[in-house]
Amino acid sequence: MADNDAATAAVGEEPVPPVVTGKPEEVADGVFVVPDGRVPLVPNIGVVLGDRAALVVDAGMGARNGEVVRRIAKEIAGDRPLILTVTHFHPEHGYGAQAFADATIIYNREQHEEFRDKGQAYVDMFRGFGPEVAEQLEGVELVQPHVVYDGSADIDLGGKLVQLRTWGLAHTRGDQIVFLPEERILFTGDLVENRFFSIFPYFPPDDSDVNGAKWIRVLEELQKLDPAIVVPGHGEVGDAGLIAAAHGYLTLLRSETRRLAADGNDADTIVATLEMQLRERYPDWGAAEWIAFGVRCFLAE
Repeated sequence: MADNDAATAAVGEEPVPPVVTGKPEEVADGVFVVPDGRVPLVPNIGVVLGDRAALVVDAGMGARNGEVVRRIAKEIAGDRPLILTVTHFHPEHGYGAQAFADATIIYNREQHEEFRDKGQAYVDMFRGFGPEVAEQLEGVELVQPHVVYDGSADIDLGGKLVQLRTWGLAHTRGDQIVFLPEERILFTGDLVENRFFSIFPYFPPDDSDVNGAKWIRVLEELQKLDPAIVVPGHGEVGDAGLIAAAHGYLTLLRSETRRLAADGNDADTIVATLEMQLRERYPDWGAAEWIAFGVRCFLAE
């Protein structure tokens, strides 16, 4: 689902096109991040370079963004073959895959099934977010992966090991993390953001495949990895403190939602109360519209 207010910038009133414009930054030897610049519907992109191949993490939204990401990846990879994986099926993370016709695409099974079930519906939904978003989705093709794995997969890029892991339902049915154990670098997708409220794509009856309690448990698994560098789905690269911040927020949102519900408050009252409180508690966080969705998701649980 949309990650920040669908097509508006965090600062200013004019819509900002969801276009990848960042330049690759080397965060460790052979590990590059194309920063999102805090632009709505643009994810952080990763390129991991090995001796034999290069792995691209997320492809942006639509063919034009995908071409930008592929061009950056080829400039880094040279004549090495490309492997593409995406952290989850949402359009801004994976719907640029059609630009990677010469790459091997890898998904986990839950992610692939969700993509097949909801891919076109999310295209239609996102097109309604405004002309800037619809433009990026013109001519979009939903590209199927070449490799689908169950549970976990390891990729040896040549001198650089990459681990793909999923713990099932959380932000989506099959959020995938990408972890480099030797370098202790973690790509989290939208399980973790930096200074954005957690994204709850909770839209019953159309989509309710998000679970806050399981999401909290997945974050606890990520903490066990003890990463030195964390690349969130959106926002600046940081360290393990980003995981702790996400865990703290979700735990607080759950406990306060339950407390207010136990006191007899209805959903609208709980939303209004927590939106005010949490905006004050996290004054520099963006995408506060997701607080309400998180409240309703926890109430349903």
